[in-house]
Amino acid sequence: MSKIFETPLYPYVRSADQDAAEPVRHPVIIVGAGPVGLAAAIDLALQDVPVVVLDENDKVSFGSRAICFSKRTLEIMDRLGCGGDYVDKGVLWNVGKVFFGDRKVYDFNLLPEDGHKRPAFINLQQYYCELFLVERVRALQAEGRSIEIRGNSKVSAIETEETGSRITVETPDGPYNLACDWLIACDGAGSPVRRMMGLDFIGRVFEDNFLIADVTMKADFPTERWFWFDPPFNKGQSALLHKQPDGVWRIDLQLGWDIDKDAEKKPERVIPRLKQMLGEEVEFDLEWVSIYTFQCRRMEKFRHGRVIFAGDSAHQVSPFGARGANSGFQDAENLAWKLKLVMDGKAPDSLLDTYDQERVYAADENILNSSRATDFITPKSEISRIFRDAVLDLSETESFARPLVNSGRLSVPAIYDGSPLNGPDVVSLPARTRPGSPAVDAPLDGGWLMDQLGGGFQLLGVGCEVPESLSVEGIEVRGLSLTVPGEALAARYLGEAAQAVYLLRPDQHIAARWTGFDVAGVEKALRRALGKDMNPTMSKEA
Repeated sequence: MSKIFETPLYPYVRSADQDAAEPVRHPVIIVGAGPVGLAAAIDLALQDVPVVVLDENDKVSFGSRAICFSKRTLEIMDRLGCGGDYVDKGVLWNVGKVFFGDRKVYDFNLLPEDGHKRPAFINLQQYYCELFLVERVRALQAEGRSIEIRGNSKVSAIETEETGSRITVETPDGPYNLACDWLIACDGAGSPVRRMMGLDFIGRVFEDNFLIADVTMKADFPTERWFWFDPPFNKGQSALLHKQPDGVWRIDLQLGWDIDKDAEKKPERVIPRLKQMLGEEVEFDLEWVSIYTFQCRRMEKFRHGRVIFAGDSAHQVSPFGARGANSGFQDAENLAWKLKLVMDGKAPDSLLDTYDQERVYAADENILNSSRATDFITPKSEISRIFRDAVLDLSETESFARPLVNSGRLSVPAIYDGSPLNGPDVVSLPARTRPGSPAVDAPLDGGWLMDQLGGGFQLLGVGCEVPESLSVEGIEVRGLSLTVPGEALAARYLGEAAQAVYLLRPDQHIAARWTGFDVAGVEKALRRALGKDMNPTMSKEA
């Protein structure tokens, strides 16, 4: 395992840019070679946008960090070309169990229906996530795509202009300057770019601390998410157990607010806690230990002219619920197609304002759910604790109480209800595939629907035919006709209707839908999806 941490994946190599008389200008520079920055770079490169990624490190992140990757993330990775790597290495799971004290009160299945290519979640250490993305970058480079990662390259200064940015990059050979049309900041929760621009977060920091311990051990625990409220081994607090690849297990233990963080991370404090939980007879080795504090915060705006923030640099949520990395990948997929169209002159600059609108909307949804989970896990008053414990007791036998239990409701993709890009809807069609929602997978003869949806605009005819291609506003819209839909496809896209036509965006979110093909309607909806005839506001009531 240490070899992964220690081996430089993108070692420093002197660039020709460092010897140029004037700062070389690039179309897009991404700051940060973490999962979100790499995903954004790959997405842009696949659309023939030249991109340079800068990172002050030269290797993958130390420790497992983010480990839970959702079905929607796996679908994004499939589109980017590395979803199979994730699933082949990851631990697949759909089931979770909730315990109160020493008894199980209930379990749940996050994907109870059949007919999906990908599971609800996989568990995969972040270092593998980054490794597979870097390998995908190398494959794209071998294909001749213009994508580059520069390691040991720290951005130390930024000057923004109306037409782009100028940055200073520190390297082992000294500093040099670069310019770019667009700068994407994916440089993490402590975002130096955000700090250098004098920007900050708004939101809450919760008064509680949690210990993360990754341990290597042989154990008979099933491949499930186990969460304890008030367990006997961590009385009055909470705990979480997850299985990862390579015999590594993630354990989260609530510690409380008034602690000595440095002391609590020492093996002599961590090991006894873990033995209390696992039993004295279980042999394990510590791989990684960290302590985190719940934070639910975001930037007021994610777009600042030609500097755009994505992932943890734009928003933070508590780890319970797996909303951090998964929402960051959704930031990247929302941004890439819009930036490509604006750069090509096929959409107005205001289309990028909808990145801010839609992803701030998604961040607020994640922050709301994360805050509610935190309040349930860590009651702030005796009355709140009495209510929580009553809910947990009732949930063992009464199904109505189970939705009230919140041990970190797991990440789901945002549905952009009321987005200014949404076109017409037919409300009698299934709600789960309404405009603003991501496409829902379904089995096809010998394959899967999501594999048939690419990275461009798409017309989907369910129970009817649509043109194989359509050119509108200089955009090629590919058509897919599924005239004899299977049972799952019909249930998810037709409901009681005989046929339907869907217009999908390049990020596989639904832009509009009808009960039949209407070329004028499609053209109008596509103009709206391009940001040319937008609705004025975005709200749940729209």
